[in-house]
Amino acid sequence: MTDAMVHRGPDAEGLFKDREACLGIRRLKIIDLVTGDQPIANEDQSVWVVLNGEIYNFRELRDELRSRGHVFCSQSDTECIVHAYEEYGDGCVSRLRGMFAFALWDVKRQRLLLARDRVGKKPLVYAELNGSLYFASEFQSLFGSGALDRQIDFGALGDYLAYGYVPVPSSIYGGIRKLPPGHYLTWNAGSTSVTRYWQLSFKPKLRISEREALAELERELREAVKLRLVADVPLGALLSGGVDSSTVVALMAQLTPGRVKTFSIGFEEADFNELQHARRVAERYDTDHHELIVRPDAAAVLPTLVRHYGEPYADSSAIPTFYVSKLARQHVTVALNGDGGDEAFAGYDRHRAMQIAAWIAHVPGASSASMAIGPPMAGNLRLPSRVRRAGRFLEAVGRPPADRLAQWVATLSPSRVAQLLKPDILAQARAQRSKVVEREFERNAGLDLTDQVLATEVNTYLLNDLLVKMDIASMANSLETRSPLLDHRVLEFAASLPAVFKLRHGIQQKHLLKQFARKFVPADNIDRPKMGFGIPVGAWLRGPLREMAEDALLAQDGAMHEFFQPKAIHSFWNEHQCFSHDHTYTLWTLLMFELWHREFMVPPVTDI
Repeated sequence: MTDAMVHRGPDAEGLFKDREACLGIRRLKIIDLVTGDQPIANEDQSVWVVLNGEIYNFRELRDELRSRGHVFCSQSDTECIVHAYEEYGDGCVSRLRGMFAFALWDVKRQRLLLARDRVGKKPLVYAELNGSLYFASEFQSLFGSGALDRQIDFGALGDYLAYGYVPVPSSIYGGIRKLPPGHYLTWNAGSTSVTRYWQLSFKPKLRISEREALAELERELREAVKLRLVADVPLGALLSGGVDSSTVVALMAQLTPGRVKTFSIGFEEADFNELQHARRVAERYDTDHHELIVRPDAAAVLPTLVRHYGEPYADSSAIPTFYVSKLARQHVTVALNGDGGDEAFAGYDRHRAMQIAAWIAHVPGASSASMAIGPPMAGNLRLPSRVRRAGRFLEAVGRPPADRLAQWVATLSPSRVAQLLKPDILAQARAQRSKVVEREFERNAGLDLTDQVLATEVNTYLLNDLLVKMDIASMANSLETRSPLLDHRVLEFAASLPAVFKLRHGIQQKHLLKQFARKFVPADNIDRPKMGFGIPVGAWLRGPLREMAEDALLAQDGAMHEFFQPKAIHSFWNEHQCFSHDHTYTLWTLLMFELWHREFMVPPVTDI
């Protein structure tokens, strides 16, 4: 099981074993390079722990625990966990500030504690089988146990086709679960219990002026960045040139002696290239800047990504994330990034669109007219892409807000899924899928609309897509990434702000964060249109990716014939190739599923 995760920890391996439990760890050395190897125990070796991640407040915790009589044998952040457990029991998890997944074995009580950080930066998957519990950071490690079967969960398949990911706590495999963020799991004598210890709250709201809010935001962000600069190895930053990563780099430059190392990637296609914007920030702060142009031969990395993700995952930005991580790892072991700014401060176009749609919905007759106009505009490929996007917006205006948001974040629509899946598979997928976006949106009813959308995204898109992408793509390259904007205190502060500080007048996105960034970031980087971290997939499917995708999607065997309608796939493929329709999302989602199926489900399977 540890051999399957050498990439996550190439520097050291550790094992603990007694009659009832075995803990294994692959370590990436970052703090306390000499005495910090794991597993780590308390003074009498009655409590053992393995940790994936970092505890940022370990120095304060260590001082507090020493004052209570605990004796430390290392300078490691990991050792704080065993002593905090001795002092506070399971409540120790609430005292940790960081990104983490850990497993703690209490020898005397023969009891296991698994815990995951508040936001979900670090993964933890597990399975119960015949009174035993198996757990790991990645699926391939679980399968390294040799004990688990692999059967597809059809509800998870339905979720994957809808969102491009399988949401927590499910996995694509029946019987394997993901521990949700902000939760811990206890196991004792074959019995498990899962408990929530943290949840982001958007109430009560602060009564605060914009000037006071800016001052508090600066205090919180400076502290969050400063905490993430603690390391005994070289650090850098992933720099896209957007508001979030640029702000992080600016603060790093102020808090770090010497030049900050920054890393950016771009594409030959101008519509996907942000290098000039990253360069502008790098020049302003005189960073040690490194760039890479990603070319279509990036397709060669797809099998590697599929193997590391372990279940179907259709966010194509995993490719540039993998390559920028690979570039950074040539120079540093730790890199800060700007993840979380859009989810904390309302940075996506759909945040504005949800507000505008709510206004339109209150105009008599407007919803019916919009729904009538929308479909022809959305489906007419002769119209410019901007007009087609307007059509998709109008089509959703008349829907209930939960359905409207679900439609805008969907990878594939319900009608498209119905075209693709075989009838018996479709029935199971529809009956069993979670509808996690609609469920989360309704669960947060009563909040301001903007906060309702943000609360939904923190527990759906951020958790299941963005954080998974960054963790897997970076750790595949043995790079640790840290996200100051996802510090739980930064998130709590943002959530406590009135919505007007985030979406001003219903249309000005990320207002407070942009106002703060103006002190440090060039105006051109702040005021330019937002670009996603995407790749030209549609063009690649007609060009350099065509042969590989055609072999996968049109083969006479495999998942495409077992679960899907081959005629529909042929039709979508041919229409895409002759430019009559753009089926990029459909084809990419199917391709990633087929590649995963070949890697993990087609016998004979060789466990890694």
